[in-house]
Amino acid sequence: MGNTENLECIKVVTDEDFGLENTPLVNPYKRYGARGIIYREDGKVALLYKEKMKEYKLVGGGIDEGETPIEAFERECMEEAGVELINITPLGYTEEKKGRTDFYQKSYVFMGEVSFDTGEVHFTEKEKGEGAKIVWVSIDEAMNLLGSSLDNLLDSPVDESESLYSTRFVVYRDRCIMEYYISKTKNT
Repeated sequence: MGNTENLECIKVVTDEDFGLENTPLVNPYKRYGARGIIYREDGKVALLYKEKMKEYKLVGGGIDEGETPIEAFERECMEEAGVELINITPLGYTEEKKGRTDFYQKSYVFMGEVSFDTGEVHFTEKEKGEGAKIVWVSIDEAMNLLGSSLDNLLDSPVDESESLYSTRFVVYRDRCIMEYYISKTKNT
């Protein structure tokens, strides 16, 4: 149900992707995450929309101690989208190298089909304060929303450490994941 060894690198996101000079990581804070594409029978995919930041992103988050990447993805899907999944398949991984904040993140990326929608989400207080909600959209609309989000992002109203610098990495990473997903699934 989702071997994470020998995965293909989808994208390494660096300062250069935003027209900035790359600053080498010295002693980076390291974080590992799991995220991906959740799709329904009607072909729509889930995006997490943080209304107060004008941010669209994929469902996902950090891997807790003792969790496998796939377990983290399943947990995040239940918490943020209120859905259980079947047919979970690993797509690859991404890396983020944020030179300005000496931060490294590796995200394991999956896709999965909704088998059951509980109708209940469990957002963190931070996510609630940022106006988080799940939206179900077509793949084309998801690409458009992720693209326009990059140009319209606002600072987090509840977390001063959540800079536009960091949020741009998230949205750009997720747009690259969506492009990769489309390229891998358009012939199936």
